[in-house]
Amino acid sequence: MSNDAQAIDVQTVTVPHLGGSTVGHAFARPYDPALPTLVLVNSFSTSVDLYRPQFADPELTAAANLLAIELYGHGRTRSTYPHFTYWDSAIANLQVLDRLGIPEAFVLGTSQGGWVAARMALLAPDVVRGIIPLGTSMDFESARSRDLGCWDGIEFCTPSLDALAAPVGDDWVVPDEFVDAVLGAGLGEDVSPDERAFWHAAHRRNYAGDAGRHRLRTATVNLRDRDGLHARLGDVRCPVLWLQGTADSVYSVANAEEEIRMFTGSPDAELRVVQDGQHFLSASDPDVVDAAAAEFVRRRS
Repeated sequence: MSNDAQAIDVQTVTVPHLGGSTVGHAFARPYDPALPTLVLVNSFSTSVDLYRPQFADPELTAAANLLAIELYGHGRTRSTYPHFTYWDSAIANLQVLDRLGIPEAFVLGTSQGGWVAARMALLAPDVVRGIIPLGTSMDFESARSRDLGCWDGIEFCTPSLDALAAPVGDDWVVPDEFVDAVLGAGLGEDVSPDERAFWHAAHRRNYAGDAGRHRLRTATVNLRDRDGLHARLGDVRCPVLWLQGTADSVYSVANAEEEIRMFTGSPDAELRVVQDGQHFLSASDPDVVDAAAAEFVRRRS
């Protein structure tokens, strides 16, 4: 992953979902209506800054408008209602596209972003032209997925849910141990000091005070207790390109091999295995991801 510590300039747009929401988002370059749009959906507790490598790639930014959108519980996205799910983030993302005057888009999602991408395709098949899930799973945190070599998300998340249960003061910031656990799961142990410092600072900005604690806890509830999509995947009608790393400590290649076959309604559902790729694949292997995404969008546009 790039050690460039420059954060992405985030804008906000207001959408009606969840009693009225302000959604954080960023374009890599000024929007060009002549180009297709690729929406980028970030992984757990990160932000649009996860996609700094993609924003810096001239080939990818020449192929599509890159629009990173922050999920509920992440970055600058806020809602009037205090609770939310991944379905809510999928709806809000579609409303962002509508507010920005973008009639259709491809969607790339890392980890939790992958199942938000699938939800967007299910909700708006006339808008979503194709999805690119990275390092993800379409299941809930099931015994089946653990039997296939995926992590124990219940064991990972429950201690944090307990620790984040009680109200805190205005001076609270997310503990460094939480951030290190996310980086370890997402990128392994080979994270540069500069990159680690960048994400520590980003998490402290995004998760401060009692409101930050509540957003982080609700995002963690969503991760642990989400619904699975297996019975719905046959209704995804767009092309699917799934990239899965062999070094992913969260979700396994064996799981991806089973689940890619569940996209029975897709005209083209392909799994590509990335040797030594980590869980946050867009960050660990941006060259592979960017080239695949650019080719996918060009071929489908």
